[in-house]
Amino acid sequence: MDLLAWLQPWEFSPTLVLAFLASAWLFLRGLRVHHVGRVRQALFWIGMVLLYLSLHTRVDYYAERMFFIHRVQHLVLHHLGPLLIMGAYPGQVMRAGLPLRWRVWLAGARRRGPVRQLEVLATHRFLIPFLFVLLVLIWLEPTVQFYSMLDWRIYRFMNWSVVISGLLYWNLILDRRPHPPAALSAGGRIFSPVFTMVPQMVAGAVIAFTGHDLYPVFDLCGRALPGFSALDDQVIGGLIMWVPAGLIETFGLLYALGTLMRLSARGRLPQPKRRVPRPSASAVS
Repeated sequence: MDLLAWLQPWEFSPTLVLAFLASAWLFLRGLRVHHVGRVRQALFWIGMVLLYLSLHTRVDYYAERMFFIHRVQHLVLHHLGPLLIMGAYPGQVMRAGLPLRWRVWLAGARRRGPVRQLEVLATHRFLIPFLFVLLVLIWLEPTVQFYSMLDWRIYRFMNWSVVISGLLYWNLILDRRPHPPAALSAGGRIFSPVFTMVPQMVAGAVIAFTGHDLYPVFDLCGRALPGFSALDDQVIGGLIMWVPAGLIETFGLLYALGTLMRLSARGRLPQPKRRVPRPSASAVS
């Protein structure tokens, strides 16, 4: 199969194409306003390319027919791609890429109304980490996985949900500002990857060491690669959740630790409030 055939979408999605084109257009327009270094630009474009290749090429065909490829796909969609994109800090750049009238409306909407409430939810320090790990585990439940692989609407919702939750989560963890205005404290950004990493690693270990086929849907659809038994496919998929996903989360933890040390060295961490001792009754008299 030649490269062009690999790049052709398995199931064409105009919504996905428009979303990618709009994001790229906003980022390119924003580059005219903000100076963005080459490293940040590279992170953004590499992340975008990885997401597109995982969502809208022939890779999607194999992800529907091999469990371990499906786990690699979600490793990119949920962890690696969003991590790279949010590591480029694209929010301010993309806002600057909006037409002036839209920027004025957005600035006002962010201070009130539904947009303000949506922003609060999208940066909630407990909700977003919870959704990040929940949307890994819930799609791995065998019954849920069975129906999501057979119904294209559920399948697309599954993929979009892990991408969006990944972007929101890494937006919190990679924030380099002190708290506030950052949603998570510097210490919270260190501990959050621990709480989200452990359940995923446990789930990966359970899948890898289970002695029977948890996901017969891949046999039903027809495994795309010959020579892989159901258990071999399952073991590799579990190990992908266990090791590479854990390494990416560990990187996030170390990055957050570096942010804590930098903020501390610059004296930008919030100082604990000192209690003023009350004068004793004898001193007053």
